[in-house]
Amino acid sequence: MFSYCTDPSTLEGLTWLSCYLTTGKHMSLYYSLGVVLLLLAITAPTALLFGFFGAMAARSRFTPLSWLGKLYIAIVRGVPDIAFFLFFVIALDQMFEWTRHQVLCPDWNQPIRIGNDFVVCPEAKLPLGTAPQWVHETYGFTLAVLTFAIVFGAFAANVLFGAMRAVPRGQIETAEAYGMTRAQAFRRILVPQMWIYALPGLSNLWMVLIKATPLLFLLGVEDIVYWARELGGTKTGRFTEYPHGDWRMWYFLALLVFYLIFTRISEIYLEKLTQRLNHGQATTGGEAQRKAGA
Repeated sequence: MFSYCTDPSTLEGLTWLSCYLTTGKHMSLYYSLGVVLLLLAITAPTALLFGFFGAMAARSRFTPLSWLGKLYIAIVRGVPDIAFFLFFVIALDQMFEWTRHQVLCPDWNQPIRIGNDFVVCPEAKLPLGTAPQWVHETYGFTLAVLTFAIVFGAFAANVLFGAMRAVPRGQIETAEAYGMTRAQAFRRILVPQMWIYALPGLSNLWMVLIKATPLLFLLGVEDIVYWARELGGTKTGRFTEYPHGDWRMWYFLALLVFYLIFTRISEIYLEKLTQRLNHGQATTGGEAQRKAGA
């Protein structure tokens, strides 16, 4: 990285440390930090979308759709996250490949299941063996986003379902008495007011999502925890230009500080969002704001 890093054996102190922290593997650590933040940025709204439609389905008057929504919530919430992650990524990957196999290789006459092996035609593999590395990484990341979104979407659906039921029924009836259709009352009355009731549960869910990011390693994505363990292990001069002892404690301490800072920033933002959503609402927070402004 720096011109003076040509011969690490001649370095010491902060100069040695600056060179050590800018090696190629450390760049992979910093890149994985960006991957984690990108995962959170994409997964949070996607999971919220899954949750919103799941909650809408659960409260639907159409019985089969209501059962489907409640089944989605119950099944995903009832299975340990780690078990669901290990199962669903394989199942999702095989579903995509099986679908492509049916379309691209209709003349295939060999069984797809051969013992424990799942065999499809080469054209149906995802990603293709000839695809560049970034395609493989993007595909793995996409599977990770979908898996996280489906899991946390079920928890979000349960939170939103409860929030929808917490909005006073009298307000919906008043809207309908003024001539609004059920869809209009849902869109104009129920949805805007439900967020203040949902925010405490969604806030906790956001914190859990942050803490669940180390599960990325189970999905084939090299995350910051993986690299912290990899880089912090003992390195001898025989295998590296920057030998050191077992530094895993320091790497994991840095991760602890990072997660604490990140969650604290999240708490500050969520507190401000709660105050904004309380404005004008018939809630304890809303009443406090009205009294303070009186």
